[in-house]
Amino acid sequence: MSSRRSEALAFSLVTGINHAMARLVGIWDSIGIMEEQRVERMETVKKHIEGLLNDMIIEEEALKHRIRANIITFQKQLDTLCLEMSMDPNKMEEGLTVLQIEKNLRLRVEVLTKEKGERLKELHGLQQEDKELCVELCVTPYYIPTGSMPSRTQLQELREHIQTLSEEKKSRAKVFSGLREDIRKLMEEMGHEPETSLEKESVGHDEDIFLLTHENIKALKLLLSQMEVKKESLTNTLAELKEQSMCLWNRLDALEQDCNVFQESVQGTLSDQITQWQGEVDRLTDLQKTRLEDVIEKVRQELVTFWDKCNLGPEQREPFNAHFCDNNFTEELLALHDAALLKVKNYYDQVKPLLEALQRWEKYWALFQDFEKKAYDPNRFSNRGGALLKEAKEKVKVQKMLPKLEEELKKGVEAWEKDQGSAFLVQGRRVMTYISSQWEEYKQQRDKEKSERAALQTSKKGEMTTPFKTPTKRAHGGINGPTPNKIRKKMRPLESSSSQRTPLLECNSTERKQPVDISYADFTSALSKKTSDAVFNSTAKDPTF
Repeated sequence: MSSRRSEALAFSLVTGINHAMARLVGIWDSIGIMEEQRVERMETVKKHIEGLLNDMIIEEEALKHRIRANIITFQKQLDTLCLEMSMDPNKMEEGLTVLQIEKNLRLRVEVLTKEKGERLKELHGLQQEDKELCVELCVTPYYIPTGSMPSRTQLQELREHIQTLSEEKKSRAKVFSGLREDIRKLMEEMGHEPETSLEKESVGHDEDIFLLTHENIKALKLLLSQMEVKKESLTNTLAELKEQSMCLWNRLDALEQDCNVFQESVQGTLSDQITQWQGEVDRLTDLQKTRLEDVIEKVRQELVTFWDKCNLGPEQREPFNAHFCDNNFTEELLALHDAALLKVKNYYDQVKPLLEALQRWEKYWALFQDFEKKAYDPNRFSNRGGALLKEAKEKVKVQKMLPKLEEELKKGVEAWEKDQGSAFLVQGRRVMTYISSQWEEYKQQRDKEKSERAALQTSKKGEMTTPFKTPTKRAHGGINGPTPNKIRKKMRPLESSSSQRTPLLECNSTERKQPVDISYADFTSALSKKTSDAVFNSTAKDPTF
């Protein structure tokens, strides 16, 4: 369609020129210009038209060359931009004219040039932000070669890097803030004045004084741990002073009201409280020196109490007897008593779990002995409401618990002795020896009671087998004696009394059944003998006894 229009325009141009020449010829004819002049004039018109067309051709040729030059320039720029911006090379569509190619290249170069400027601008801002974060966090900046054009991937990675650093900054700032706040509180609680530059900076109000580096975090954590250790030390010192004061108040019979008034008056930081309690201890110590005899006697009472708690035997108490009986009440003697009291208290704290285990065993041991004593009590048959069944269940429970508690105590003592390198003694004896002696005493007592019961039963049987003398004179009745009915009436009480006995053993059913009396003590003793002997034998055979 466009070619036809151009052809039509060319034909119209030729036609127009022909019409113009025809008019010129007509004008020349009317004027009467001669042939030679006409030829000259036509040559002038020809030259004019050819010159105009040549000028136009030259201009168009120049435009053509300029377009081709632009194509070459734009192509080079486009290749450079694609290379700098890490983009794929530009590919042109086929079948395009030179003008279309030039236009497409020019537009593409403009777009990439604009994008390049935007990238450089964004890169500058991101690098500035990255630099500030890296300085605060003391980390390495994201590397992009200086003067190079960042790719889209590099810009995205830089953004992610900055986002990570920003989150890390927030996290570290929170840690810094928490550490500084904790340090500040600890110093306030202790009444500690900052001494080093780090302590002063940590409690300051300038938030930007610290770089958020791992080294600074470690330094603050170390400082915090040091403050915590110091606080713990001060707390322990305060507790010791309070304990000393309490002990001195008890020794000196201080009024409870005065003690409460002083405790309520103690205020301030830990250092202030320590100063106040130390002053009270010094005051009470001076007062104690004026009442040494009463104080030492009270210490002796407390010492005996802890000796008893620890089950210390005479041999363990003997080394201190000389001081215990010393009536020369001096400060040196008080110091010796205090040292002995502190020693036995520490020992009590060490063996307290073992003593508690021993107390549990002694509790069940007492129950076991109580059940054994009840076994020989004939009044148990008068109990109602299932008391005997309940008692039997409890006795079985106790018999099961005793070996278990002994084994636990044995293991605990062995572990303690291995750890401490010394023996755990109860009344001067090894604990398992003490338990074994309890079982031995119990067995001896049982054998003794059994022998006594056997002797008593033998004595009763001897009395029952004594010959019975028939009286020579009947108390009541005639010559022929009492009638059978009277004899039966007199025999009824005896039969009634015999029927009340519990027939536990009987003869063969083919013989005449005779009731046999045995006591409940003998019966329960026979039932529990196996269990008791088994517990005793397992304890007695233990190699540690």
